[in-house]
Amino acid sequence: MQVPFVDLSAIHKPLEKALKDLFSTVLEESYFVHGKQVSTFENAFTNAHHITHCQSTGNCTDALYIVLKALGIGPGDEVLVPAMTWITDAETVSLLGAEPVFVDVDEFGLLNANLLEEKISPKTKAIIPVHLYGRMADMETVMQIAQKHKLKVIEDCAQSVFASHDGKLAGTFGHAAVYSFYPTKNLGALGDAGAILTNNKVLFEACRKLANHGALDKHNHEFPGTNSRMDTLQAAVLLLKLPYVQQWNEERLTLAKNYNKAFASIKEIGIPECTDGHVFHVYAIQTKKRNELKSHLKSKGIQTQIHYPQALPFTQAYAYKNATPEEFPMAYKLQEQGLSLPLFPRMTQEQQAYVIKCVGEFYKC
Repeated sequence: MQVPFVDLSAIHKPLEKALKDLFSTVLEESYFVHGKQVSTFENAFTNAHHITHCQSTGNCTDALYIVLKALGIGPGDEVLVPAMTWITDAETVSLLGAEPVFVDVDEFGLLNANLLEEKISPKTKAIIPVHLYGRMADMETVMQIAQKHKLKVIEDCAQSVFASHDGKLAGTFGHAAVYSFYPTKNLGALGDAGAILTNNKVLFEACRKLANHGALDKHNHEFPGTNSRMDTLQAAVLLLKLPYVQQWNEERLTLAKNYNKAFASIKEIGIPECTDGHVFHVYAIQTKKRNELKSHLKSKGIQTQIHYPQALPFTQAYAYKNATPEEFPMAYKLQEQGLSLPLFPRMTQEQQAYVIKCVGEFYKC
């Protein structure tokens, strides 16, 4: 049996006719940029989150860069960033001339809010908590610290569409939130796309201008901006998929619970918690025999991923910081032991049973 890490064709198969109809509509209308579907999606996405403003973008990296710039982040400033995350959260800070200050994570890869205050300096202007793998960071503590020190908070929700804590959605705690709709995300387009959510009208208008060459309309350029927009086709795809996300997230949670039940007796494996509101963009385990297990599963036709093989402080991009494993013990542990197993909507019982069987064979269970 072959088990892919994610099977987008399985997700799209039931939507095939609707997708083809959608393609035909967009082709017939021929408004491939700034089509009506873009604003319709922005409105639908804000309504789903009970937020007032949404600015769609070309991708999540653009979204984060635009928010940080709109908040005035620049040379001489510092921004607190989790040590274990995709490089976007640090590189956008660097591109603005500011300095990312890394904060270690907890055992599940989430920003350790208890370590924030020791990293704050007079130069600190913002915090970027990342809801990694579909589980929310401790936003109550983050927001308390941010309020105390008058810091801005930008939630990275790239992996956490409709994740929640105590009924409150990811992206609704901070001053702004950014989203990725990369095809493999819980809500994925058929190409790159991103978005910004905020309740702050002034911040929203600044982001909208920055994303549109410094103008709210086509020709009234108030300052040099950039060009980042969601294509009409991607907006149409996201509109089609949006009503299915909750169902897909429930499927992900069910699969994760099946894995946890199967692996609970394997003492060599660390498993994630299935907390309420966790939407499981990724099912990541921890094991000291990570590389050997990965090779074993590959030999059995099972694809796995390592998220992430290098924590940010240990990448070449930030080698100048001279970070040591002792400074970021949890991030270092995760880069050495983390392994993500296949998990996606419409994954079959047979596929998951085969993965569980092969993992058990490796540990001789």
